[in-house]
Amino acid sequence: MTVLLATRVAHADAAAIAEAAGVLSIGGLVAFPTETVYGLGADATDGHAIARLYEAKGRPAFNPLIAHVPDLGAAQALARFDNAAARLAAAFWPGPLTLVLPRAAGCPVADLASAGLDTLAVRVPNHAVAHEILSAFGKPVVAPSANISGHVSPTTAGHVLADLGGRINLIVDSGATPVGLESTIVACLGEPLLLRPGGLPRAAIEHALRQKLANAPAQNESAPLAPGMLAAHYAPRTRLRLAAAGIEPGEALLAFGPAPAEGAGRAKAALNLSAHGDLIEAAANLFSHLRTLDAAGASAIAVMPVPGNGLGEAINDRLRRAAAGR
Repeated sequence: MTVLLATRVAHADAAAIAEAAGVLSIGGLVAFPTETVYGLGADATDGHAIARLYEAKGRPAFNPLIAHVPDLGAAQALARFDNAAARLAAAFWPGPLTLVLPRAAGCPVADLASAGLDTLAVRVPNHAVAHEILSAFGKPVVAPSANISGHVSPTTAGHVLADLGGRINLIVDSGATPVGLESTIVACLGEPLLLRPGGLPRAAIEHALRQKLANAPAQNESAPLAPGMLAAHYAPRTRLRLAAAGIEPGEALLAFGPAPAEGAGRAKAALNLSAHGDLIEAAANLFSHLRTLDAAGASAIAVMPVPGNGLGEAINDRLRRAAAGR
């Protein structure tokens, strides 16, 4: 049973950074912002802290975690980089890219963080607060999204508190996250493979690699290679109806673009990911809008089609997984 904690919310300043590092050093749990979503941090070298993180999230222990570090040098102490991985790290770190790599000899990250695999997911986030916390702590930090496992990812401190209040020690509040989608995950274990689309578009990665990026083959649901690969994930409690051209009675509407869906005026609630059809704006709004519409008491959320180019690939991936859960 999860022990109830007094969860403190602290504005992101020097005192909060020091407090976060102190909480992590004693095995506590700290939610903090990255450029993608808020992460729930625990000492990546402490199996007991990681077990508490799994318990707080209700996350299956077979689902591996991402180790966050402040710079490339710290990442190279944890994992082995081939030429492709080195090229991607040079091009996109710090940034919304996670690399799945072979664990280095003597890697201090606890086996529980990588679910017993001989690989490790590593990322250097591009957010000043995250960087300061990681630098102050001085060790790698596992930081999955700071929400109940399978629920919509959090892009504000308020989202974190709604899901994990009483389950974690500290939330460092630095406002809304700018990207709003989790990191893109690429495995560099031979030919580079796209494991999860995310905040870095496929085209940018392919340009840096000078080659097409293959999709990973279907994964074993009980032993995924990376986070975010379960078929049902990122889900609101309300059922999603995708590619909706019109609104049924009692439904809420998640719109995209300037053209209204048929019957939009009778929606129980309505939000537009981007009235201008901007996929960057849509990505930043996705999880926040889903949470708001989930609270509207609708029979379902009708989701208008979103183009699949650029960040649209990741947006549609999240929507498909959210719909699969309901």
